[in-house]
Parts: sequence; C-alpha cells; structure tokens
Amino acid sequence: MPATIRDVAKASGVHVSTVSRAFSAPQLVNAETRAHVLAAAEVLGYRPNRAARALITGRTHNIGLIVADIANPFFPPLIKAAESHARGRDYHVFVADTNEDPGVEEELVLALAKQVDGVLLCSPRMSNTQIEQLSREVPLVVVNRPVPGLPAVVMDVAQGARLAMEHLVSLGHREIALLGGPRGSWTNREIRRAATLAARTAGAELVVLGPNAPTEESGSAQAEAVLRAGVSAVLAYNDLMAVGLIDALDHRGVKVPDQISVVGIDDTALSRRTRPMLTTVATPTAAAGRAAVDMLLQHGDDRRTTALVTLQTELVIRDSSGPGPHRTAGPGRRQQPPFDGVASESRE
Repeated sequence: MPATIRDVAKASGVHVSTVSRAFSAPQLVNAETRAHVLAAAEVLGYRPNRAARALITGRTHNIGLIVADIANPFFPPLIKAAESHARGRDYHVFVADTNEDPGVEEELVLALAKQVDGVLLCSPRMSNTQIEQLSREVPLVVVNRPVPGLPAVVMDVAQGARLAMEHLVSLGHREIALLGGPRGSWTNREIRRAATLAARTAGAELVVLGPNAPTEESGSAQAEAVLRAGVSAVLAYNDLMAVGLIDALDHRGVKVPDQISVVGIDDTALSRRTRPMLTTVATPTAAAGRAAVDMLLQHGDDRRTTALVTLQTELVIRDSSGPGPHRTAGPGRRQQPPFDGVASESRE
C-alpha cells in the first residue's frame, strides 16, 4: 500500500500540515524540518498528489512548451534543456507542436491555459496582437521573438547573420544569396535585415530568395534559383535549408565550397554530419530553454513584465565555406574563378 502524508508525518514527528507545506510551500518551513520531512518521504517512497496540491496552492506545477516544428533539429535541445531544468524545480513540461500553423498555436495555448501555470511559446507565427491577447489567458514567455509588453528570451541572430556575411566577404565573395525563412518569422526578418546591412556596408550584392519553409526540401528546391542568380556564396535561414541546398547542388555536379560556399544558421547536430561539414552560426538553444523556464517561474502571474534576455550567437567555421572569386590570391593560393551559373555534369 502506497505511503500517505500521514505516514510521513508520523515518521518525521511533525504535523500533517507541516508535511503539506514542506512540499507545497517550502519557504514557510524551517530548512532543517523540511530536510527531515523529505528524508522520511524518500525512505517511505511517498510522492505528493499533484492534483490535490494544485487545489490547495492554485499551482499545477506544469508548464506548457509550444514549438513551431518538433521535427526541426533546432528545437530538441531547447526542449530537453527546458524539461530538465523544470524538473529540477519540481515542474513537469507538456510539449506541443504547431507544424508552423498560427491557428494551431492559438488553439494549443487556449487548450493548455487551464492545465498549466504558464506557457513557453517558441518561435511563434501568430501576430503580436494575438500573442498579447493570449497572455491574458495564461502567463506567457516568448522564445526566439520579442513581443512588446511580454517577457521574452531571444537569440541574437542578427549578430550571427552579420558575422556570417563578414566571413563570406572576407573570403572574396561579393555576389551572395540569402535563402529566406518562413513568412511571419521574426528570426527571418532579423537575418534579412542584418545580412542586407552587412552586404551594403561591404559593397556586396545580396540576392534574397524566399520566403521559404524552414526545411531540407525548401533548400533543395532553391538550388536552381541559386544557380540562375550566379552567386558564389549562400547564407541559409537554417541548417536544414543549407544541407538541402548542398545535397541538391551536389546532384547537379556543383561542388561546395569549390564553386559555391554555403553557410547555415543554428549549429544543429546535422551541421557536423553533412559532407562537407557545415559552416554555421551557433545559436544557444539549450541556454534559451533554461532561461525561459527561469523567467516563467520568476515572473509567475506578473504579465506586465517586459523582461528581455538576449543570448549571443557565434560563427562556427567548418568546411562548406571557401575562397570566392574576389579574394586576393596569396603565395601558393589558387584564386577561384567566378561561378557562371552553369553546372558541370550531373550525377543524376
């Protein structure tokens, strides 16, 4: 028979109400007494009834975590970090996937509102107005997008896009394509804004191709457009698109980075497994998951907070970026000829 709260009280020599507070409101219990209660509970194998505790405290100790696409390798490190961090704070995380659909996002927030103490909304596609309205139903922390008047955790993708463009320009690339991400994406707007400014500053030409779904298939589908543009380098919205592009170029006999350099964004595990290994912008997704949990638990029902945490990104240089046609050839260095948009013999 499972141990009860009365068993724990008897074993630890305290009142039942003290055991209850030790689990539901530990700040109200002397630290030594709480340690004694927890030790007795551990020996007896007692686990508090979360539903009953929710009735007493008004807290479910559950968090909702809504992501745009759980199949995108950008999200699993964030999910795992948030789950682990929340578990250490005695919270459970419910994960839901919107499949990049803003209508589904809204439905999920409303469905979770009565079951959780707050929701982490990751890379949302809804409008700011919709998100602000939903925040009246349940405390929200927005991840990977700032929303005025709401707490948010963002990764500085603009900094990353600038570093990527400066890297390509330093290699001698002056005609560069940007494979844009999904319409309505704050990250996509930030990348495009920063890449455009970096190209203008360096005197390079930027060709924007998109918007696109943030998938491998979208990257592959843009291969012909990249070749027609006659560029020598490409910055992709994410690693998935970059890998899809590299594969499609390879099937057309175009070598990366010998003929076209490709840079991604995210530094997912995929970037280290593709050949050539992908030059990319590392985004601190795990740190974002932990910071979002902390922010939600810290601010609780204070939905008026405008707290904003910005996490830095960094460029990781690997094998998919190489010398461009405008690079000054040094001793023993062969300068690459400009790519004319004509592929060599296809492997297909």
